[in-house]
Amino acid sequence: MAVFTEVPPQDARALLCHLQLGELLELRGIEGGIENTNYFLTSDQGEFVLTLFERLSAGQLPFYLYLMKHLALGGVPVPDPRADRNGDLLHSVCGKPAAVVNKLRGKSQLAPQGAHCAAMGALLARMHLVGRSFDRHQPNLRGLPWWNATAPLVLAHVGAPQVALLRSELAYQNHVAASPAYAALPRGPVHADLFRDNVMFDGEELTGVFDFYFAGVDAWLFDLAVCLNDWCTDPASGAHDAARASRMLGAYQAVRPLSAAERALLPAMLRAGALRFWISRLWDFHLPREASMLTPHDPAHFERVLRERVARPVRV
Repeated sequence: MAVFTEVPPQDARALLCHLQLGELLELRGIEGGIENTNYFLTSDQGEFVLTLFERLSAGQLPFYLYLMKHLALGGVPVPDPRADRNGDLLHSVCGKPAAVVNKLRGKSQLAPQGAHCAAMGALLARMHLVGRSFDRHQPNLRGLPWWNATAPLVLAHVGAPQVALLRSELAYQNHVAASPAYAALPRGPVHADLFRDNVMFDGEELTGVFDFYFAGVDAWLFDLAVCLNDWCTDPASGAHDAARASRMLGAYQAVRPLSAAERALLPAMLRAGALRFWISRLWDFHLPREASMLTPHDPAHFERVLRERVARPVRV
């Protein structure tokens, strides 16, 4: 959530007027993240988040915005996109497609304990079940085709051990994706980026999930694997934390039990989740875009996670 496009206050005022959200009191850029421009937008009617989309097109964006609206209507605590007088959720600011959502209460829990992991597991399962009735379809744009296309762009920037791992893991994931077991995985809308900093808590109460702009239709198991790799991993070594993972998996399965195919492919999907974020962090680190307040994440973390998941497969 860096700032690539500076929004003048008069543009924010015009947007608030267009959405009938009151008078502007404060406009503040949000630091962190790497994809879109984000501001906290405070009016006399409440607190909101303004997002200007820097990479996604106006044709792609309705999927994300209407998915959030669908989940909100289904009782899932997610940001609810604000519509204009015509019912449109997608707007324009500074020549960029934009959206305004309500600001969630609470704060991110960056050192989650078992209770936080359990809450995340239960909510993720609920999200998957509510999302089944969503009638729009868009693939996960950061899925396997993107990995295959992007990995060659970063190979020149890494050493021989990293080149070997990238190539071998891509070959493995292409093999898995072509298998009947993978085709049997239950699918639907997934968040695909449910890291700790995209979830809000008030104490141990999970108050909201946000940043759906990597969402797409994919295997639900991939979504769960992304969560496990971030929430249930030792940050220093990349090792799997079995105690926290047990809480997350138990809570998830209490709402939606995993199928036999999902249980069998969990080790492969944990590797897939690590590979996806290793590639994207390599790309952002070595081929960055200019932005105010932009700090790329360290790619080495997900290299460690991937090596750990290859060396020590995680079973359910």
